[in-house]
Amino acid sequence: MTSSEVREIVCAHSPDSDDAFMFYGLATRKIRSRLVQFRHVLSDIETLNRKALEGAYELSAISYHAYPYVADKYLLMAAGSSVGDGYGPLLASLRHMAPEEIKGKRIGIPGTMTSAYLTLKLYEPDFETVVIPFDKILDAVKEGSVDLGLVIHEGQLTYSKAGFHNILDLGKWWKQKYNLPLPLGANILLRSLPPEIQSECCRLMSESIKYSLDNQDEAINYAMQFAGDMEVALAQKFVGMYVNHHTVDCGEQVPVAAQKLLDMGHEAGLIPNRVKLEFVR
Repeated sequence: MTSSEVREIVCAHSPDSDDAFMFYGLATRKIRSRLVQFRHVLSDIETLNRKALEGAYELSAISYHAYPYVADKYLLMAAGSSVGDGYGPLLASLRHMAPEEIKGKRIGIPGTMTSAYLTLKLYEPDFETVVIPFDKILDAVKEGSVDLGLVIHEGQLTYSKAGFHNILDLGKWWKQKYNLPLPLGANILLRSLPPEIQSECCRLMSESIKYSLDNQDEAINYAMQFAGDMEVALAQKFVGMYVNHHTVDCGEQVPVAAQKLLDMGHEAGLIPNRVKLEFVR
């Protein structure tokens, strides 16, 4: 195949260390294809969720919660899921409180289309929502503009050092209640792409994740350029939590868990339409 026939795929994902780690093999062209080449666009997850509503990118990372809103345009990819197995986003506060005390409180959340927000609403529907960029949530709690913060990304590992208490771990609650992992992030592909291009994108995504897992030091070093002042050990721990066997291939458990999460969201009136999850392998 000549280079003129190679299809460019615009591939959008967040600069968070777990996403950067996953896409390392593709971004550095360690993993290549005769059919497609990728152009990478970096944005925070809530922006990607909103862009997916427009069908802006051929391949994108999104929150599982966002999928029902874009299922007419996109299919899910079997590779690339971020899944918390017995751990996940958490509610942090400056003071100790029982989980049942969160009812009616002002809570800073990273976006209404995040899976963390959906899971929290399933746990406790009655609270006041304040949307705040994810990296400013703990600051808002400290300043007193919100009572608690819904913490995602690396904040899940740094909250206690900053003097906060873990009031509720949503991934732990989900596992204890349903004995399932909590699906948080997914990768999606435009339905309009030819089937052979869809399959090739899935193969390449899986290969990129495997490459990073097999070459962790160099993949972590790559991810660190997007991680601000985070310590390497912290990035390694965070990546280890969310890039795992579920990420290489979602298997059977993750689709079951994601279907349950979204069905419950629909039944609770949080998601307008019921969707059947469709995965490309």
